[in-house]
Amino acid sequence: MGKIIGIDLGTTNSVVAIMEGENPQVIINEEGARTTPSVVSFTKDGERLVGATARRQAIINPTTTIYSIKRFMGQRWEEAQKESARVPYKIIRSGEQPKVDINGLISQSHKSAKLPGVSTLDDFNVLETLGTGTFGRVRLAQHRKSGTYFALKILKKHEVIRLKQVEHVLIEKAILNEINHPFIVTMSAAFQDARNLYMTLEYVIGGELFSHLRKAGRFSNETTRFYTAQIVLGLEHLHSFDIVYRDLKPENLLLDQQGYIKITDFGFAKKVEDRTWTLCGTPEYLAPEIIQSKGHGKAVDWWALGVLIYEMLSGYPPFYDENPFGIYQKILAGKCEYPKHMDPYAKDLIKKLLQPDRSKRFGNLKAGAADIREHKWFKGFDWQALVTRTMPAPIVPEVRSPGDTRNFDKYPDDDEVAPPPLDSRSKELFRDF
Repeated sequence: MGKIIGIDLGTTNSVVAIMEGENPQVIINEEGARTTPSVVSFTKDGERLVGATARRQAIINPTTTIYSIKRFMGQRWEEAQKESARVPYKIIRSGEQPKVDINGLISQSHKSAKLPGVSTLDDFNVLETLGTGTFGRVRLAQHRKSGTYFALKILKKHEVIRLKQVEHVLIEKAILNEINHPFIVTMSAAFQDARNLYMTLEYVIGGELFSHLRKAGRFSNETTRFYTAQIVLGLEHLHSFDIVYRDLKPENLLLDQQGYIKITDFGFAKKVEDRTWTLCGTPEYLAPEIIQSKGHGKAVDWWALGVLIYEMLSGYPPFYDENPFGIYQKILAGKCEYPKHMDPYAKDLIKKLLQPDRSKRFGNLKAGAADIREHKWFKGFDWQALVTRTMPAPIVPEVRSPGDTRNFDKYPDDDEVAPPPLDSRSKELFRDF
């Protein structure tokens, strides 16, 4: 009889079982009788089957064998409903919209790998530079034993101390050690030597979203929605741990080999249960409450998301000035022009995110990120296909080998003279790293 690839409630006393094959819809009622419903249409939509009957449209999961046909023989609705809790799509009453357990799918589908044992720099072949920062750089590194490529973040202890960033670095390491999400970069190991701190991150080979955006000029509505959806899920995950990201921008979003997003650089991230008052972030993306030093929390990430959506759709941020103070004035004034080509639903969502009043800002209301996921801009968006990575990415980076760096800018080698080792008091600052 084939696999059952979806289930749905047909009537109060029957179950619609969506089967593999040319005519896959079969009703199994409580007596075990089989009847075929009137099918208005049944089409293949990418990796998803969509069947429409006279009652409503049923969206089903074609990759999971839910039950054998015998499982439903003689089962009543109440019993089937209890069993349905184990599958991504629950049995639902006719007329209701199917709900996807996104977090459940994420936990099932994503597992991060940790390097075994205690790592040292000798475990890696350190290769070319992928990026530079205020007190360090990120270099491509190949693990000698496994051959796997990583992005090795190298931070100079002297510079971290001089710039008073010890606490931020320790927080960054702790956060990366805690989180595990398909749209957030993962850390495999952290270690140190006399002069440097090291974080071994997954190598996200497709480069910065910033580079792809500048190359395209601006993204289409569909492309922007694809990236935004992943960022929403990533931020929602961080916020579930009371982590405020505080540095959302195209430069901190990387594309993997399939073209999916990875949020990176947690140097400004912090655990905040209520509010914090530190002024940090990128000027164009700062929420009003940060500029006004009113204390801020998770809501600042949703403001930054509104700025990012605007920039992806238009090619430039909504609040721009050559002088940072000019940017701050425009943010506090809250006025920005929307391009005529911008999708009206996208514009509506941006306005709800760029809401100066935190108590009214989308993402920060009672329903949280669900308000964003269920906004009209995302109507018809297949969240399950996104999480299971069966949705085709709009941009697939050119990659020729696992250690390919063509999607990153070229940087000169670090030829600075190494500082002397730290004294015992300074060493103690990094004891918990």
